[in-house]
Amino acid sequence: MPTRDSAPVGSPCWADLWTSDVDGSRQFYGELFSWEAQEPSPEFGGYFMFTRDGVPVAGGMGDMGEARADNTWKVYLATDDMTRTLQSAEAEGGHVLLPAMPVADLGVQAVMLDPTGVPLGVWEPKAFPGFTVLNENGAPSWFELLSSQYERALEFYRSTFGWETKVIGDSEAFRYTVLAPGGGDELAGVMDATAFLPEGVPGQWSIYWDVDDVAATAVKVTALGGRVVQEPEQSPYGTMATVTDPAGAVFKLRMPPAA
Repeated sequence: MPTRDSAPVGSPCWADLWTSDVDGSRQFYGELFSWEAQEPSPEFGGYFMFTRDGVPVAGGMGDMGEARADNTWKVYLATDDMTRTLQSAEAEGGHVLLPAMPVADLGVQAVMLDPTGVPLGVWEPKAFPGFTVLNENGAPSWFELLSSQYERALEFYRSTFGWETKVIGDSEAFRYTVLAPGGGDELAGVMDATAFLPEGVPGQWSIYWDVDDVAATAVKVTALGGRVVQEPEQSPYGTMATVTDPAGAVFKLRMPPAA
């Protein structure tokens, strides 16, 4: 499923980087993934797009006034009714940080904390659908929520975003559920991370970027000033690694298993 016109409702549809080093991040990701960093838009507070072969692949933003960038990647889920989604989120224990805000004719944006305390973006597309290319080198490969409150998180995403889910693993060693509408394509995952998340950390949404060679890309991350957090390792779901950019933003690399 490398291309699509729009994201299914409730699924990850976009990601952006809130960085304390705009110039450095533009250069780092350009060299790492061969992305092109477009010019920041004064109309949108300096927000800019990364493109891949001319197609938008991610967004980027620096400090917003007195709000200092926290060097994180944020994942957005798609909605077809922002008002209903935010009302449901609050009724289910979520907290809206940034209320619904129209972004020209592109769509409507909001940012929230889910009931477990994990930040999450919400996007109601208009002219801009978000990601249209996936599972190709330099494009999104997978989206995953690591949660310290696994059952609570699943309850929230099912209720607020209409998730239809499928259990992949249900043991102490591996408890994992995927978003799979109608039992079809798997679009995101939720892992019970209680055993390894630091105390007081509620969890986080992560984005995996598709690469042709995880080991070589991890070496390149280091050469460009980033850091390898988790060395490349093989799994039934491909070869993966966890890395950071030079400013400390964490992201993941994935080479899917051969078909």
